[in-house]
Amino acid sequence: MTAAHPVPIPAILLAGSRPGPDPLLTGSGVSTKALLPIAGQPMLVHVVAALRASPLVGPITILAQASAELAAEPGLAGFADLHFADSGQGISASLAAALPEGDAPVLVTTADNVLLTPAMIAAFLTGAEDSDVAVAMVERRVLLARYPESKRTWLKFRGGWWSGANLFRLRGRRVLPLLDFWSRIERDRKKGLKIVAAFGPWLLIGALLRLFTIQQGVARAGRRFGLKAKVVPMAEGEACIDADKPADIELIERILAARR
Repeated sequence: MTAAHPVPIPAILLAGSRPGPDPLLTGSGVSTKALLPIAGQPMLVHVVAALRASPLVGPITILAQASAELAAEPGLAGFADLHFADSGQGISASLAAALPEGDAPVLVTTADNVLLTPAMIAAFLTGAEDSDVAVAMVERRVLLARYPESKRTWLKFRGGWWSGANLFRLRGRRVLPLLDFWSRIERDRKKGLKIVAAFGPWLLIGALLRLFTIQQGVARAGRRFGLKAKVVPMAEGEACIDADKPADIELIERILAARR
């Protein structure tokens, strides 16, 4: 008797623009970051190609303020089962509106996650099983062993310093209370201690004194919302290198060239 194939998970791809001017777009000739060319094609196309190449991923919904502009991108023409939706104010509110009914899981990533691969998706989804909320992260030693020049935002916990990898698995609408909470603090997403403090003084004290690991801290934060939350450590440092700065893009293009 053969094992059943897993049901492909729907994906939500966040491709909107944050408020204010984006220095990456200066002189680029494009109006939104998702369409910024990297290694000859828009970053959005790289991410969609990785998602579509994974047999574990089903329909893909692309969220952006002006989704029609992204839908017209010629580089996306060959991909099946793409859907486009206009996002609202803020990532959390937009994501909440796009979640399917019920509590079936959904995979979430971003348009600047250019180095995403089917292997990363498989590793993450395997590690994320049996959770309500799962977050992919990379430990600093994993990244710096191969890319010491890469600058990331790090969360310090007992046993390591961690950076997010722009991959999330959410169990449908049961995570809405968490998304509502996140909408009030997402402007501080790059300020590690502010994020930790928002979940309560005990979590902040524990992080400052290194009383627990990041896995234990995320599990505690999830329990505040009645959710089973977990960190999925990623073995590939590339998983946390997203296209935020010109130096990131230079590094991403070198990595893509080496892959080819």
